[in-house]
Amino acid sequence: MTRKRNLAAIRKALLGAVLLGTLGATAFAATGDPQIKTDDPWYPGELSCSTFDRLFKTEAEAYKRVTGRDVATDEDKALAAWLWRNTHYWHGEEGHRDCYTQKFGGDKNREYWTGLFADGFALCGTTHAQWCAEMDALLGHGRSRVMGVAGHNSFEVYLTGGAYGTGRWALLDHDISTVIYSPDGKRMLSLQEIVPDVKHLADPAYAPAREHGWHVSGLHDDDARGVYTEVNTAEYLAGYAGAPPMVHLRSGESLRRYLRPGLDDGKTFVFWGRNFNADGIPGPTRDRTWVNQPEKMYNSKRGTGSMSGRVRYANAVFEYTPNFAEGTYKQGVIEEAGDHVTFEFYSSYIIAATPANNGTFGVYDPGSSNGLVLHGKADCPVQISVDQGRTWQDAGAMRDGLDLTDRVKGYQQYFLRFGAGAAALKDAGLSWRTVCQANVAIIPHLHDGDNAITYLASGHGVVAAGPFLDQAQTHVVDGKMGSKAVTLELAAPRSATPLTVYAAAWQGSGVPPEPVSYNIDYSTDGGSTWQPIVKDWKIERREPEPSDFWSQSFTWGQADLRGTSAGKPVRIRFSNNGGKTFRKVEAYLVYEEKDATAVDVTFAWKSGEGEVKTATHRYASAAGAEDATWHFNPGEKVQTVWVEVKSK
Repeated sequence: MTRKRNLAAIRKALLGAVLLGTLGATAFAATGDPQIKTDDPWYPGELSCSTFDRLFKTEAEAYKRVTGRDVATDEDKALAAWLWRNTHYWHGEEGHRDCYTQKFGGDKNREYWTGLFADGFALCGTTHAQWCAEMDALLGHGRSRVMGVAGHNSFEVYLTGGAYGTGRWALLDHDISTVIYSPDGKRMLSLQEIVPDVKHLADPAYAPAREHGWHVSGLHDDDARGVYTEVNTAEYLAGYAGAPPMVHLRSGESLRRYLRPGLDDGKTFVFWGRNFNADGIPGPTRDRTWVNQPEKMYNSKRGTGSMSGRVRYANAVFEYTPNFAEGTYKQGVIEEAGDHVTFEFYSSYIIAATPANNGTFGVYDPGSSNGLVLHGKADCPVQISVDQGRTWQDAGAMRDGLDLTDRVKGYQQYFLRFGAGAAALKDAGLSWRTVCQANVAIIPHLHDGDNAITYLASGHGVVAAGPFLDQAQTHVVDGKMGSKAVTLELAAPRSATPLTVYAAAWQGSGVPPEPVSYNIDYSTDGGSTWQPIVKDWKIERREPEPSDFWSQSFTWGQADLRGTSAGKPVRIRFSNNGGKTFRKVEAYLVYEEKDATAVDVTFAWKSGEGEVKTATHRYASAAGAEDATWHFNPGEKVQTVWVEVKSK
């Protein structure tokens, strides 16, 4: 049963974060956006890649270390990004979430950060669509496109300078790990140049020196020759980037990330994707990839080779025990009254599931478990919402072990309401565990010998009107989805100060794409005045082109809101001058957590086949400055087991 609430009341709660009582600033202290990196040369962790600026710096350093070349030209920039993507993202079938219809198995996620942090794997069209966001951020607007070839979706970038002159398209396919140079080795070729002579150009044995150390068809020698036989479609602006990944830990909450499937007991498999059940381990996996063997990619003579379980999914586990006695529970509350308390949850990772069966996509079927489990002895009803509070699902009476996985799996956010006030919940021992899927290559790894750990908490949180259509629909204040103009309104929870707004639109573009200008604007005064987030966004078509096109595209961008008053709502308006409909829009508001709590960071590892060992370091509550003071030596033959951040 689903209950609808008055939308005006919901919006008031979301915009004003109605709270009971008056508490000092320390009651709202939390850990906003904690991030870690090690000095592992390949897998240092999220602090090395959680914004495009950090990512590009990390890519350039890895490229220089591997090839000896500086990242100075368009070609070097593109290859540095390609090297990093090959070693951090693999070909696999992720759990599909149609953000337009809210159905499983439908359209795939095209948002960059979710794909990178929550999955780390996808099919060819999905990963290359997501990658458009990175490559356009790196090279400039409209400098990449997804290309449909025979049985595959490939990728091209538009390079300038040197042998590329004023500009040429170049193949940059990370899904099958392929770039192809001209016979003289002076530049990378486009698909249209490759197709007429694919038999020779895509043969790994044909003049290998021209490839400058990059093995054609890095996963399997026949890949490129089998698909680059025709070019059918072009997808311009095929993906987008929302807010950078960040987590918000409340006092009494921890985030532990496991690098291998199985969680604590090694037997609890929680995932969001295809179940290959390889070697008896359920879930997504891949045998051919450079992930987990990155040092072998450059100057490879034979490609990745095949090894069962070469890479698998990882898990991100949030555990939260709110303290109703001290009042710190209010850090996670968006609305409460004498007879109920409503908590929020947002994640950079996708909530996963232990499927009820061994089907290929059993995660879609009813009866899943372990994604969200509640504990405690409260005598009250429980409700949950996955559409920002617009509708509520009755979850029955609270009981120890109440499993709500089927209601939240595949999502990245939920609101959880207990039908009792804080006073009644004080001695109930409430806690809950949310288990998500994560990309193993984004989790900090330890290495043999001395490890230098860097920690940073920016003090930021995020509220999301999306990516699902119904989550954004709750925030519509003017126009409507599916029309040529729509406006959303968002505000930071708990009357916090907004810092940055991110917005994205999925719109019709025409076949071929029409010369339409798309715009996203924001207002902090209720719509009286507007400032641009994205102005005159157009599809830049560049020859040569195939005869067919994707009929849609994305517009995305961000704007700095610093100086906006605390608690001030922000409106985000989407429009265009060509009468094109916005299939879906979404927005993200990053806000400031003024006060921070101390955190404990713990690494767990094994040396060879030895016992699991741990090391913990406490970081003070200061936010906004990197701390690189922690060093420790885990020994030799180190295997990282998990890493945890716990807010005190």
